[in-house]
Amino acid sequence: MNFSELFKLSGLLGRFSPDGKCLASCVQYRLVVRDVNTLQILQLYTCLDQIQYIEWSSDSLFILCAMYKRGIVQVWSLEQPDWHCKIDEGSAGLVASCWSPDGRHILNTTEFHLRITVWSLCTKSVSYIKYPKACQQGIAFTKDGRYMAVAERRDCKDFISIFVCSDWQLLRHFDTETQDLFGIEWAPNGCVLAVWDTCLEYKVLLYSLDGRPLSTYRAYEWSLGVKSIAWSPSSQFLAIGSYDEKVRILNHVTWKKITEFEHPATIANTKTIVYKEVEKSPSVETERLSFPPTRALASSLFSTESKYDISQVPVSLQYIKPVADRANPKMGIGMLAFSADNCFLATKNDNIPNAVWIWDIQKLKLFVVLEQLCAIQSFQWDPRQPRLAVCTGNSKVYLWSPAGCVSVQVPMEGAAISWGYAALHR
Repeated sequence: MNFSELFKLSGLLGRFSPDGKCLASCVQYRLVVRDVNTLQILQLYTCLDQIQYIEWSSDSLFILCAMYKRGIVQVWSLEQPDWHCKIDEGSAGLVASCWSPDGRHILNTTEFHLRITVWSLCTKSVSYIKYPKACQQGIAFTKDGRYMAVAERRDCKDFISIFVCSDWQLLRHFDTETQDLFGIEWAPNGCVLAVWDTCLEYKVLLYSLDGRPLSTYRAYEWSLGVKSIAWSPSSQFLAIGSYDEKVRILNHVTWKKITEFEHPATIANTKTIVYKEVEKSPSVETERLSFPPTRALASSLFSTESKYDISQVPVSLQYIKPVADRANPKMGIGMLAFSADNCFLATKNDNIPNAVWIWDIQKLKLFVVLEQLCAIQSFQWDPRQPRLAVCTGNSKVYLWSPAGCVSVQVPMEGAAISWGYAALHR
């Protein structure tokens, strides 16, 4: 695996363009756009303040830079470098900003979630959506970009409004049977909207595009409930991660549970492959030692090599008991994601922070467990093939595929991963 030279970056603000041709990165108040293949700088933009968020438009022609402290969004064009747009929310403030699917409208959420302002770059018109709910995921677009669902809170009740993105007209408005709605997410086919309640109550509600309730799922009561949710790419399965350290899979026909995946601290099934990361310090020949040591020699002396060994079951994983008297306890299924081919599901149990669990969806069984030396920070599937990249915050990236596991040394420490389109065809 080859690596480029290191580039300065502020706040982990690095994004590949949707077409995979450009890479945008931020250094304080500067936005740098590079060609992915040559890494040559294509454009350099200067913003009014330190950039806190960036996002490409869907057609990769524009990029927005949000400066929440000043309530300002600046938009830059790659085709016309002299063109730019500035949106100032004024005294209303700004807490979130995003593109609409058509790449020609920007949605800004004001402070205290008083409203969402829809700005048009083409007609310069402005539309308002009142009472958006302050929650983890309160806005969701269908994959085809035709509809937008917004979670709202008014009169101490939760509501969902569905808008047509072409003209921002209200299509449906209905209340939800939730105490404190926490998030919403469309199925990839755009036919079903999943709504889940606060962690204090286990409740997942499913609605059709026209607002009809399809089903309500509750696994248990009187305990912390839903922590994470993920749709399969085919929209056939809905995976629900819970605070009880289990993942429940619902089917799209009856919306009933077809199986549940447990995450025990001991792996006893002989058909499960457990990859364990092991490290060893590289050996340095005595003749090479010198004082003062060269930079390359010093780097090799203090670096460690990493590889995977296949452990013999049963295997006991490192289990951390959560602190019961603190808010947001580190317990339950905090991360889960389906592979692009719909064959695998990757999960992380926060009680066992050093392990990634990979499940075979066709057989509905545990397939592989990756046991790392450090806690899992993030993981992400390759959008083109069943290949999982794992990051633990050190100077390595770990790649798993059905063919095996590999540890790759990188020239920096990382806590986030992003697949670039250009790298997917290698």
